Amino acid sequence: MDQYQPGKSKNAITVDVEDYFHVSAFESRISRSDWNRYPLRVETNTRHIMAVFDEFNTKGTFFVLGWVAEKCRDLVLEIQGRGHEVGCHGYAHELIYRIGPDRFRQDIHKARTLLEDICGKKIAGYRAPSFSITERSLWALDILLEEGFLYDSSIFPIRHDLYGMRNAELFPHSVTREKGAIMEFPLSIFRVKFFRKTVHLPIAGGGYLRLLPLWLLKHGIDHINRVERQPAVLYFHPWELDPRQPRVKSSLKSRIRHYQNLEKTEGKIRNLIAAFRFAPMGDVLGVHPLDAE
Repeated sequence: MDQYQPGKSKNAITVDVEDYFHVSAFESRISRSDWNRYPLRVETNTRHIMAVFDEFNTKGTFFVLGWVAEKCRDLVLEIQGRGHEVGCHGYAHELIYRIGPDRFRQDIHKARTLLEDICGKKIAGYRAPSFSITERSLWALDILLEEGFLYDSSIFPIRHDLYGMRNAELFPHSVTREKGAIMEFPLSIFRVKFFRKTVHLPIAGGGYLRLLPLWLLKHGIDHINRVERQPAVLYFHPWELDPRQPRVKSSLKSRIRHYQNLEKTEGKIRNLIAAFRFAPMGDVLGVHPLDAE
């Protein structure tokens, strides 16, 4: 893609539409067979996010979990009707490198077919649950191409116990595979020198949005835009704007990752939207669902 042009190009703002009981941090505590037992909060929280976006005249990409779309068809229609882009987050929120190629294909086919049936148009973009396209699951890009996706945003250029590709490219680029080419929009990191070493600070969102200071997030996005001349991506989940959500018994690490600073999420999002220009990921990449028809 062309280099980022300050004042013209925009950053991508994205929402992974899943509920608090879907997250990987709780999968050892909450069985997928029990999801129906938990009260849905995703509809109210997602509508609140859209109301915040409306205040700033901002449109984004909502990567919707297929399970949520099946339960909340009207919510998907509302996301699209309010001018946002609908993307695919898979169906059952399973880590790709654990389920393997066959189950992955079944998962995304089911989710994409469901979303396209609701929206009446092709779905161009995909994001993996917990960014689980890594070195051991790059085959997923071939399956995404075969299933007709035009872009992916699942690769995080950091080290993490669940995900990450430390040496991955940092900015939007085309990935050529045997089955063709797919656009990749990696999750944003801020490269800083620390004792003669380059450190990758994850500033894309989620838990990092909640834990890192706002000044650092703003500085990182500004650096990507002005110095690297590239767009950044911001992501978060509806449950991250919901400090009153039910508490799930889990490990200390999982509780910190999930619950820390929930009350600060909305304020930071508002501040970042006010400071930078954002748009749906398909617009930033120049790839739209109609192009896939």
